[in-house]
Amino acid sequence: MTMELSHYIGAAIVLAIMTLGGIYSGRQIKSSRDFTSGGRRAGSGIVAGTIIGTLVGGASTIGTAQLAFTDGFSAWWFTLGNGIGCLILGLFYAKPLYQSGLVTLPQLISAEFGRKAATMAAVLTSLGSFLSIISQFLSGIALITALSSLGPMGASALVLMLMMAYVIFGGVWGTGIVGVLKALLMYAGVGLSGIMAIRVAGGLEAFQTALPAAQYFNLLSHGLTKNMGSVVSVVVGVVTGQVYIQAIIAAKSLKTSRQGAWISMALIPLIGLAGIYVGMFMRIHAPQMDPVYALPVFVLTYLPPVLAGGILATLLVTLVGSGAGMALGISAMVGQDLYKVYVSPEASDRSMLFVTRLIIFVVLALSAAVTIGNLGSGILGWSFVSMGLRGTVAFAPLCAALFMPGKVGRSYAYAAMIAGPLLMLLSRWSLPPNIDPILLGISGPILIMLAGRLRRNHHAL
Repeated sequence: MTMELSHYIGAAIVLAIMTLGGIYSGRQIKSSRDFTSGGRRAGSGIVAGTIIGTLVGGASTIGTAQLAFTDGFSAWWFTLGNGIGCLILGLFYAKPLYQSGLVTLPQLISAEFGRKAATMAAVLTSLGSFLSIISQFLSGIALITALSSLGPMGASALVLMLMMAYVIFGGVWGTGIVGVLKALLMYAGVGLSGIMAIRVAGGLEAFQTALPAAQYFNLLSHGLTKNMGSVVSVVVGVVTGQVYIQAIIAAKSLKTSRQGAWISMALIPLIGLAGIYVGMFMRIHAPQMDPVYALPVFVLTYLPPVLAGGILATLLVTLVGSGAGMALGISAMVGQDLYKVYVSPEASDRSMLFVTRLIIFVVLALSAAVTIGNLGSGILGWSFVSMGLRGTVAFAPLCAALFMPGKVGRSYAYAAMIAGPLLMLLSRWSLPPNIDPILLGISGPILIMLAGRLRRNHHAL
């Protein structure tokens, strides 16, 4: 299907709103600290906008509809896990993170376990975030190729340019302020799509009649351990995600940071629910289509043109913002924890701002190149692996740094950060397919850190 003039009018209206938000956000940047932590002036809306603007991307929308097309409600675990992660972030992690005053995850780990541990965390967690950007590129390519004559290469280049423009002039303020606007438009658009899917189908009963319940209406259709592994992967990915830590730190108060996390908790699962019904609707009415096109084709086919154009533009900005937010998180860690530590300790604020933006460009260009070599792969699959990898590296050391300061030796942190990814990788070949490798990848490092805690207690006796 092709877009008509009315579609472009709707898209232009949305993009104009986003552009005005981006221009305003760019004016908030006075220093590299404003760029990476918002100058600690953000309200709860900006905090929530930053979190939602990154978590609710192509994976949460296009990717959820894609998986729901084949698996139904088991596709909800990604956004449900994000909501649970935001709840835990606000309840347990916001206070120690905010009070630390540190900007990046490696800085938090360095303060407790030293520079070597911080370097390991920066490199390995950045790799996890890099994989998440690939899922956004896959979503963007699917959206653009579904609506235009561009091929995958051209679509990838367009997504790259949009991601750079989205964040490079706004940093956290770009992802936060535009994130608020985007969240409002996204929830209106995708939420309406979900409602329309139910209405056009003839009600909820129509889905239950047309689709097998065991496959499409069972949250645990992949098995308890497999689905729980997916939830654990997402939860630890949220807690250890650099951009979410930055959002908490950017708040003007601890109360504000918690409110932002809890707003995100309440809203994120809803977007997944809407995507599920769209995906299942397209399964019923277009069973032969490529599942990755379920959401964009539904919007283009069943919604009024101006509204559809606005929603499609919002989807594009959503996945662009999510990928750009991840790139911002990587740039903050690599710039602050590698470049400024090992390359140029005396770098000026102006120089660091340039380096941070340069890193964003390099990360996005590499992501585009890798995506081209993996066209057709599952969008949510990349997101689950990304969050799981970040969690296996950083979750246990971060918990020890925040909740057991001075109680675990550095060698245990090194061992935990190396063991986590290795256990996750090895278990893919050694565990039964119904058990998610993340369970071993997370439990192993936790046991190592607990062993370090017990050893310290033993020596203290």
